[in-house]
Amino acid sequence: MTFQAETIEISCASDMLQTEEMIDFIKTRYEKILAKELNLHKVSAPVVVPDGTGINDDLNGIEQPISFSVKSLNGQKASIIQSLAKWKRMRLRYYHIEPGKGILTDMRALRPSETLSPIHSVYVDQWDWEKNILSEERSLKLLKKTVETIYNTIRRIEKELSEKYPWLTPQLPEEITFIHSEELLQQYPGLTPKEREKAAAKKHGSIFIIGIGNKLSNGEPHDGRAPDYDDWSTLNDDGYFGLNGDIIFWNAPLESAFEISSMGIRVDRKSMEHQLRITGCQDRKDLLFHKLLLSDKLPLSIGGGIGQSRLCMFLLRKLHIGEVQSSIWPTDVMKQYEGKDVKLL
Repeated sequence: MTFQAETIEISCASDMLQTEEMIDFIKTRYEKILAKELNLHKVSAPVVVPDGTGINDDLNGIEQPISFSVKSLNGQKASIIQSLAKWKRMRLRYYHIEPGKGILTDMRALRPSETLSPIHSVYVDQWDWEKNILSEERSLKLLKKTVETIYNTIRRIEKELSEKYPWLTPQLPEEITFIHSEELLQQYPGLTPKEREKAAAKKHGSIFIIGIGNKLSNGEPHDGRAPDYDDWSTLNDDGYFGLNGDIIFWNAPLESAFEISSMGIRVDRKSMEHQLRITGCQDRKDLLFHKLLLSDKLPLSIGGGIGQSRLCMFLLRKLHIGEVQSSIWPTDVMKQYEGKDVKLL
């Protein structure tokens, strides 16, 4: 190795170590801010759950989890989690969490059906949270208030990060803009859902798209949602369907919309029965989670996930999610970034 090559290698390693330092700061600090502002207890989370319980999520309804037999459990099937939306709600009951309080966990999941890209990885890490609420709180008002609280926690960590690393100047606008998916369709009728997100995010800087999962006036949903965790079919205070949505930022380095969080008020017995029926998933009623919910044995709740690697990627202005997490990538992707500013961990 020549002296010049060795110098470049050392410099590269130094840059990557500083990135690791900044990632650690964001993850350590933000978790504490979020827990305090939403009144959450930190709890442990599983990586594996038993099959046949309905606990593991199928997200958009098409993803396939990694399943295997457990030798010491007489060959019982289990799966690596894809999401903790249902598990968290069961935990609220298990820990007897009272209304107004909730839980926060450090979720690690594998999604083998994910299409790999600069913002999508097989490995998923999230701050997953769930909060017990009262029946009268199941409203658009609570959803928006919670979104604003989360948005302010992100602006706070952005500010603290800039104080520690002055070259990372804050980029988020003071307020987040709320828009329903139907309104977005009416504003940009000739665009696809992803193109609408891009146009709105670029215009406002940060948006929360309300109502994802139910069909819009064009006969298609803005995006897919499983029928048994978010409530996307209830008529909300604005006269549109849906009590859920996504927090999306404008990512200037990527010149694209950038989802940070998916969240919402969860289904109650009535809305889950309806959503299972219209999606043809009524067979799920025999699963453990669904039986508990349909018999009113689970608390009403609001919850969601905030992408850890996604947030780090956004705040650190990274061009690839592999710069803030260690995962696996196709050989051609690894070669594509060799010798460039993008340093895959």
